[in-house]
Amino acid sequence: MLIQFSVENFKSFKEEAVLSMVASSISENKEHVINDANPKLLRSAVVFGANASGKSNLIHAFQFMRNFILSSSKETQVNDQIPYNPFRLNTETENQPSMFEIIFLHQGIRYRYGFSIDDRQVHAEWLYYVKNVRELEVFTRDHQTFHLTSHFNSEEQLVKAKRIRPNALFLSVSAQFNGKMATNIFKWIKYFNIISGIQMGSFKPFTVHYSKDDICRKSILKFLKNADMNIQDIKINEVEVDKVALPPGKSILFKTTGEKTVEIDVGTFHKKYDKTGYTVGLETFSMDDDESAGTQKFFALSGPILDTLENGKVLVIDELDSRLHPRMLLAICAMFNSKKRNPHNAQLIFASHNTRILDNKLFRRDQIWFLEKNKQEESQLYSLVEFEVDGKKIRKDASYEKDYLRGLYGAVPMVRELDGGYGE
Repeated sequence: MLIQFSVENFKSFKEEAVLSMVASSISENKEHVINDANPKLLRSAVVFGANASGKSNLIHAFQFMRNFILSSSKETQVNDQIPYNPFRLNTETENQPSMFEIIFLHQGIRYRYGFSIDDRQVHAEWLYYVKNVRELEVFTRDHQTFHLTSHFNSEEQLVKAKRIRPNALFLSVSAQFNGKMATNIFKWIKYFNIISGIQMGSFKPFTVHYSKDDICRKSILKFLKNADMNIQDIKINEVEVDKVALPPGKSILFKTTGEKTVEIDVGTFHKKYDKTGYTVGLETFSMDDDESAGTQKFFALSGPILDTLENGKVLVIDELDSRLHPRMLLAICAMFNSKKRNPHNAQLIFASHNTRILDNKLFRRDQIWFLEKNKQEESQLYSLVEFEVDGKKIRKDASYEKDYLRGLYGAVPMVRELDGGYGE
């Protein structure tokens, strides 16, 4: 479970931004809290902000950290530059390292891991864990100087053999050589999934593969029916076709060798009626060709969402509300916030523009976050539970949506009259 994520000097984040999933000592929506975690954690969080406020950059920060941990030790990266992207609108930070840190619970142990990098090297790296209340150092790194404690001394041979390149993470190299603690942490990092709600091609293949299992297919079908999709069944169809015969823009999920390509099409089945309204059979539709964009999006999301809930993972989604009806978005949020429907303590973090979900019955104040850029175009992240108006905290019975749209909480666009440049 995620406890906290921090990023500094990355894209639009100049100063450190901290997203915390630790539950505050507030009284509303107690079911939204994972009480058997220490500390008590939130089941979900939503980030609002104007266009270009930094919402996608926050998701990209999550994505960069995950990808760099999982891939930096690969030999193919030996001469590669690190995809370094600092805050470039300030001379103080444009050449300084970017920093990332994550705190999480895995198998009852709390870890704190982070690093700072530029385009050529890892400047610093650290790993701590909590045992019997106290936080203990596992290792620290200052460029190519390493300090290992007894919890990580088996990795000393990697240091002596100079296995850790300047552009690779020590944790990643340790996991590559089957280090016990690093391998255990890698398992959690792989459970930490980040997707774009706009680019369905990045996660739709997972749902298609997930649907091939009969139990999973039935779970997806139930998910679609509960969303009032009127889909009676789904079937994954695979047809081998010539590459040259494919129509432009056709979605291809899996390829074979040679000149043949396997085209994946999801068939959906709808009831067919006679003139009296009596069901006479089923009609087969194509998910890509016949279903609405909203249905396609909901189907594509169903795999990651159900897999996350089933396995107690963390799912981060940018633009979750894109192409989704507000009621579908509300239903997804309610699933994660429910102890009954989310028994494995999965967590959902997402960015959204849909203010319909700014509702005190759907989210606690500590689950609602805002991103706003200041005059220097620096993204600043803050929670509603911390926000004050005239020195007073926001009440739990406040009208969150109304107050947000009138600018009380900030993080809204300051839109002047739009005239397309034709006005005076």
